[in-house]
Amino acid sequence: MIERNPAFDNLAAGYLFPEIGKRRRAYAAAHPEAKIISLGIGNTTEPLTPHIATAMADYAKGLGTVAGYSGYGDDSAGEPALREKIASVLYDGIIKADEVFVSDGAKCDVGRIQQLFGANVSVAVQDPAYPVYVDGSVMVGAAGKTPATEAGYQDIVYMPCLPENNFFPDLSVVKPNSLIYFCSPNNPTGAVATKEQLQQLVDFAKKNGCIIIFDSAYSAFIRDENLPKTIFQIEGAKECALEINSFSKPAGFTGVRLGWSIVPKALKFADGTPVQALWSRLINTFFNGASNIAQAGGLAALDPEGVQEMRQLTDFYLENAALIKKALEGENFRVAGVEVYGQGNAPYLWVRFPGKKSWDMFDKILDECHVVTTPGAGFGPAGESFIRFSSFGHREAVEEACRRLANLKL
Repeated sequence: MIERNPAFDNLAAGYLFPEIGKRRRAYAAAHPEAKIISLGIGNTTEPLTPHIATAMADYAKGLGTVAGYSGYGDDSAGEPALREKIASVLYDGIIKADEVFVSDGAKCDVGRIQQLFGANVSVAVQDPAYPVYVDGSVMVGAAGKTPATEAGYQDIVYMPCLPENNFFPDLSVVKPNSLIYFCSPNNPTGAVATKEQLQQLVDFAKKNGCIIIFDSAYSAFIRDENLPKTIFQIEGAKECALEINSFSKPAGFTGVRLGWSIVPKALKFADGTPVQALWSRLINTFFNGASNIAQAGGLAALDPEGVQEMRQLTDFYLENAALIKKALEGENFRVAGVEVYGQGNAPYLWVRFPGKKSWDMFDKILDECHVVTTPGAGFGPAGESFIRFSSFGHREAVEEACRRLANLKL
């Protein structure tokens, strides 16, 4: 019989979000009267906006005609018009269209891109961090060679990002020639790195032969004009970084599935091979391109009307975040010493309950308030005692959740 891939044996307990779903279902079955509200998983809730939805509907209808039908694209990297538009509208020309690779979402790109670097690369991640960075590294054999403990995988370098260091890590712990996973605005903390901090990151990577995998999936939520929305606003980044982004949150495409990666021509492996060359080979082998209907939506999203609609949609979720923050800064939370972190540039709030275990607080909030959250420990060792609150929800549901949270016994 064929043996399974041994790398999967090295994975820690099940993926975070299915575990949350499992606990939610168990609670709902035991308490059928409870009207559960989710402030947990970052799934968008509001309808597609009119200009974008109309473009997709028209394209889909056209597929039913001889003139409007389309099959495989000529290039798995995406429709040329969409690549051009991403480069010009979102990157203001600092990135060229042939450095843009359209995909079926940021999460998919994170998983695929890890194949470029193999099992022998050192990996460093922000702690806390989106779980795919770690789990994907284990699956390709680049991590998990030693058993996981409560402190994480021993062969992954965790870079703690805590209130005590303003959520920017000590880079000196990173080994030379490492992959560095970095997310800004960060999921789950909501922290946004400054230009000075990202310059420090880029300078470190160049000096130490590292490559940065920069996740900017929440950049559309940044409202502070002084904060960078892309790492390519930083001098030298094209020589040491690639970037992954998505239409999921700004356009509500979590189910539509459309994202992109930026792989600069100047980014090279140690032997001088352009990273872009291998990335092109990989996606043309394993990927036939994003849905044509989704790409039509992406093109509409980058029209002036679409950009305005995305701004309004992200404003809506930021307003939800402000409501949740106000509730979490109520008197009972202040008396208990609860710390609420959120700069107003991300759809998440990162909340510390001193002396409490994350999963214990998850269960307590679910039991007393019938509100689903996300336990911080699921994002890494530094997430213990924290809870992530998501602002993705209908306004009336968010307002009701806030009323319930105000009565949480701490």
